[in-house]
Amino acid sequence: MKKILTASALAIAALSVSPMLAAPAAAQAKAVAIADVRVAAARSNAFTVASQQIQTTYKAQLDQQETRGQTLQAEMNVLIAKYNEEAKKNPQNQTTLQAAAKAVQDKRQAASAELEQIGAPVELALAYVEDQISVRMNDAIKAAMTAKKVDLLLQPDAVLARENNVDLTDAVVVELNKILPSVTITPPAGYKPGQLVQQRNQQLMDAARAAQPGAAPATAPAGTPAPTR
Repeated sequence: MKKILTASALAIAALSVSPMLAAPAAAQAKAVAIADVRVAAARSNAFTVASQQIQTTYKAQLDQQETRGQTLQAEMNVLIAKYNEEAKKNPQNQTTLQAAAKAVQDKRQAASAELEQIGAPVELALAYVEDQISVRMNDAIKAAMTAKKVDLLLQPDAVLARENNVDLTDAVVVELNKILPSVTITPPAGYKPGQLVQQRNQQLMDAARAAQPGAAPATAPAGTPAPTR
């Protein structure tokens, strides 16, 4: 489970962090720093506590997934052994080899689908946790930049060389813990992964349009159904 949560954390905030400075501002920036928002999200109190709650709440599914995975792997190993045996005894019999290879492939696909179905509630809970953190990540980044008097923030992979004191990742964690102390692991009915980020982005777009001079209210034509997300 720890491996699952760690891998999942790497995708956190991928959709939430929008550019806050135009590219030409890089040449004018007085204080530049870096921050790994994915690491910051994974280190946050909200994610840490939610991960522990998920392991407890969904223990039955996680245990079932692990046990069933071991059984399916054993069954797959038998099929792989049969394929290897056929390849050794009858290397020229392509029909038999192809059938044995197909049996392994079909078993692998079926096993993956079964394990995915067992773990679906866990994945949905993780997605909801990530989504809640993602929608507040920009606020945490802005707060960290203000606190550290930084006016340009870069991702670590965009930097060729740096000193350790320019890393704001821990500062982002501090601000994120203030802004979002905790999250819930129970998705609402009908929730889809990424839904909160999509809604937040739509709100930002609507606000930007409304702020433009002479912008008309965003109203749908009569008889037009409301968009769904």
